[in-house]
Amino acid sequence: MIVEHAVLQVRPGLEEEYIEAISGATHLIAATPGFRSIRVVRGIESPSQFVLLVEWDTIEAHTEGFRGSEAFLEWRAALHHFYEPAPVVEHFEIIAEA
Repeated sequence: MIVEHAVLQVRPGLEEEYIEAISGATHLIAATPGFRSIRVVRGIESPSQFVLLVEWDTIEAHTEGFRGSEAFLEWRAALHHFYEPAPVVEHFEIIAEA
């Protein structure tokens, strides 16, 4: 299993609009083969900062499956105008958990 991680810095003043937009867009990722789960969390000390965590069966499910789909184009159109700067997306493998 792979964990996609992205720190999402939302433009100040747009946080509530962003929460509504991302809540309405999670189904776009969830419909992708190889998807396992999605979680978006918001910073307490930095309420304009969010973290996206998506679990995938494989890295290709994300990089080829989702990013190569029409759903990704919809995702980008719905959300990317909120970010400043653009998010850095990285992939991790789980090495320990409880």
